[in-house]
Amino acid sequence: MKLGKRLQRIEQMVLTARQANAGYSHIWDCCCDHGLLGAALLTNKAADTIHFVDIVPELMAQIDEKLARFYADRQPHAWQTHCLDVAALPLSQYQGKHLVIIAGVGGDLMISFIEALRQSYPNLSIDFLLCPVHHQFALRQALIAHNFSLIDEVLVAENRRFYEVLQVSSNADSSAPISPVGDKIWRSTSTEEAELAKSYLKKTLAHYRRIQLGRDDSVEHILKAYSHVESLLCGHGYSDNDPARR
Repeated sequence: MKLGKRLQRIEQMVLTARQANAGYSHIWDCCCDHGLLGAALLTNKAADTIHFVDIVPELMAQIDEKLARFYADRQPHAWQTHCLDVAALPLSQYQGKHLVIIAGVGGDLMISFIEALRQSYPNLSIDFLLCPVHHQFALRQALIAHNFSLIDEVLVAENRRFYEVLQVSSNADSSAPISPVGDKIWRSTSTEEAELAKSYLKKTLAHYRRIQLGRDDSVEHILKAYSHVESLLCGHGYSDNDPARR
């Protein structure tokens, strides 16, 4: 089955890392649902082992059956399935570089997964590819608080919904700092990308303004941050020295 735009972009980011000689020994496709993304990564040999993770036994049984049928010719340990909570990933049992992919859940749940894994493996450098369905600002704040660094970020639209995809590392020295509202996602190289960014920003501002109308002052700092992005998009755009990047 063909991947949608969101999963296609996640797959592309993984394969780009491999081409740049920054590939992974183990990729964990968490909350994998029917395993479409993991299967695509397995087909493209994106890592030594692709791990399929979901907490629903029925889904994992179906994935086991399909993997045994369609990938029986692969080398031993090319794939493994795990029916468990993402917070309990057995990373220490596997040697090499890890990428943990979490998509299709809210940023609040992602935060709990990430914090649990960091607590379990405080000395292990782990990369994450995150695509939350909401609470993006809270997720970014948590990543910043835990000294994560940014590898890459993209903005994707699918079925009239917008998604931020963040590739980050628990190693604070590995790349760039994470912006509370994003940086690269607002930088366009085409008219289509520019319109996508403006549409996403408009929707995001409208969301937080509705919350503020309900006399919730807790979002005032969030509105201020996104309003600064709005002024840049409507003006001269971002520059390398812009304070919104920091």
